[in-house]
Amino acid sequence: MAHYSITIDTENFNLHRNDVGSLDIIPIGESRYHLLRDNRSYKVEVQHTDFPGKSITLAVNGNTYSVKIADKYDQIVDGMGMLATASHQINEVRAPMPGLIIDVLAAAGQEVDKGTPLVVLSAMKMENIITSPGAGIIKRITVEINKTVEKGELIIEME
Repeated sequence: MAHYSITIDTENFNLHRNDVGSLDIIPIGESRYHLLRDNRSYKVEVQHTDFPGKSITLAVNGNTYSVKIADKYDQIVDGMGMLATASHQINEVRAPMPGLIIDVLAAAGQEVDKGTPLVVLSAMKMENIITSPGAGIIKRITVEINKTVEKGELIIEME
């Protein structure tokens, strides 16, 4: 059975696929949801998403939480100690989903670290800040503001 290791702020727990199925989630607005679980009501707002980093920031009943999700492959890699490096060199950044580039936050020649904001991508009525997955120097930016991109399309070349 598939399960995910979830870290909310500093607390860790496992979430099984059946747990997700037991949630009663109804969209109530842009990036906002009503969630019902075990006869308890929650108002959830998605504040920030980082799909490549598998993290999300949620406001639940007015409290903000940073959520990191690790699937079985992430858990295996972590168990092997392969996530222990502080940063790694990357060669390219690709669009994690189709959308519209609404801002470019970096420039060619800029040195970036892991987590540096690069571009803002609007997708599914949400603004997603695409951050650098590792350290490097921006060689070329292949997108412009108001340009649409497809999932997997190259948006930044690194050196």
